[in-house]
Amino acid sequence: MLIIEAPGSTPFRHAWRTSALADLVRHYLVVDDRASQAAYAIPSALARHDPLVAAFEEWVRARIAQPLSIADAARDLGVSGRTLQRTVARTLGRTPIRLVQDLRVEQAEHLLRTTGLPLAAVARRVGYESPGALRALLRRRPGKEPRALRP
Repeated sequence: MLIIEAPGSTPFRHAWRTSALADLVRHYLVVDDRASQAAYAIPSALARHDPLVAAFEEWVRARIAQPLSIADAARDLGVSGRTLQRTVARTLGRTPIRLVQDLRVEQAEHLLRTTGLPLAAVARRVGYESPGALRALLRRRPGKEPRALRP
């Protein structure tokens, strides 16, 4: 039994056969080849639930092209390095360094999709001296070869 409630209406009950439900889902589900943003949206959404993690994410985004250290971030945020590491790990399930890498790769993907900048320039804009380092991080993600990201 499936209970359906449309906005502005009262719920009603209807027994759906499997094929009818599949047709309904197919009607509303869009499947295409666009890359999912879930990997980025979920950590960002989780970060908002902890003020320290949200502040750390903002701190990283403001300095994304610069060399970053957890000690500098912790000092600027008024906590110990260990507190920052524990809080990020508890909230996001990853280390602060991994979060920095993820944010840099996210920005690099955006630049590769929206600009004609060479990979070396994109790498510098997101804080990597070498395009090889960025290329290696991009390759760890399925379907994220630099060439595949170009428009």
